[in-house]
Parts: sequence; structure tokens; C-alpha cells
Amino acid sequence: MTTLPSRAGTKGMPRAARERQVLTAATEEFGRHGYEATTVAAIAARVGVTKPLLHHYFGSKQDLYLACLNPVGDRLLDAIRTGMADQGSGAPPTPLRVLHALFTALDGQREAWFVLYDATLPADSDAAGRAAYYRGAIDELAAIGTAGLLHGAGSGDPLDADALKYAWRGLCTALVRWWVNHPDQSPEAMAQRCARLFAAGRAALAAGDESM
Repeated sequence: MTTLPSRAGTKGMPRAARERQVLTAATEEFGRHGYEATTVAAIAARVGVTKPLLHHYFGSKQDLYLACLNPVGDRLLDAIRTGMADQGSGAPPTPLRVLHALFTALDGQREAWFVLYDATLPADSDAAGRAAYYRGAIDELAAIGTAGLLHGAGSGDPLDADALKYAWRGLCTALVRWWVNHPDQSPEAMAQRCARLFAAGRAALAAGDESM
């Protein structure tokens, strides 16, 4: 088989640009369909290159997945840390800052969230291990945030914090899934929508307390 030069591209496109194009398409395919249902052939067809070329650039399907996952995981972790940083007086509450940071990080590649939270990854594979690493790091940050939130509300029960951590992960996933289906919604619009929903939830709970 002919070996391509290390910096060769296709159809006049530099290799680095072609690789970025492949990673963009692959991230969307993995996020939309999951690892198991995604094929290298489908990604190659989307980009307009051959399957052997993708294998030459990235290796196996798992290697291609990891090439998509690592920047996604790093970007989401950075976004959450930024959202959790102390913003001083007058800033939105931490949950809203984190959500706004996540929406901003995912804008233009919303399906990337589901690359990280993919239930179809082969068990005990490098792909599953790396995804678990990122999910664990995000859960650690969520645990810090939920414990602080409950402490401020007067609750020190660690099981409350653990339950809220799982609920938070589910909420983020549900909001991103809704956002994928509403492509006209900007990160700012989503953050504002979340603020309205949280305010409505607080009002409903307060009204419930008053009626008891």
C-alpha cells in the first residue's frame, strides 16, 4: 500500500486542515449516534475522503474517538472550572455560571457532550477508561459545587449532596439534548432560560412551603 507523506492532505487541502475537518465530523457522528453505531466509513463519506485515509491519519476507530474525546473533555473541564470560580458580588449564582460556561464551550459542537457521556463504549477499553476519567473529574467538581450549595442552604447531609450531584448531571444532559433540538438558541439565550426556570422552581417551592 502506498504510504502518504506525513504532511500530505487531500484535494489540495493541507493535512492539518483535513484532520480538523475529520475531527469535527467524527465528533458530531459519535455524539449523535454513539460509538457503537458510528462507522469510520460514514465519517469518511461525510468528509469526502476514503476510509483508508482516515485510518492512516488517526489509526483505529477507537483512536479516532479518543482524538475527539480528549479536546472535548479538556474544554468542558476548563468551562466548569471557569464557571465555578469566584466572580464577586453581583455575579449570577454558581449553577447558572457553570451552565453558561458549558453552553459557551459547546456552542457550534453541541453533540460533543454525548461523546463524553456515551453508554455504548466497549467495556474495559481505553476509550471507556478515558471517558470515565473525564466524567469522574466533572463529578468531583459537581460534588464540590453541590456540597457548597447545600451548605449555604443549611444542609450538611452528604447523601443530599450525592443525590444532587446525580440530579445535576441529568439536568445538564437534558438541557443539552433540548438545545441540540433547538439550534436557534444561543448560549446566552439558554443561560437566560435556565435563570427563568430556576426562578420559577424557587417560586413554586416557596409557594408550597407557605401552603403547608
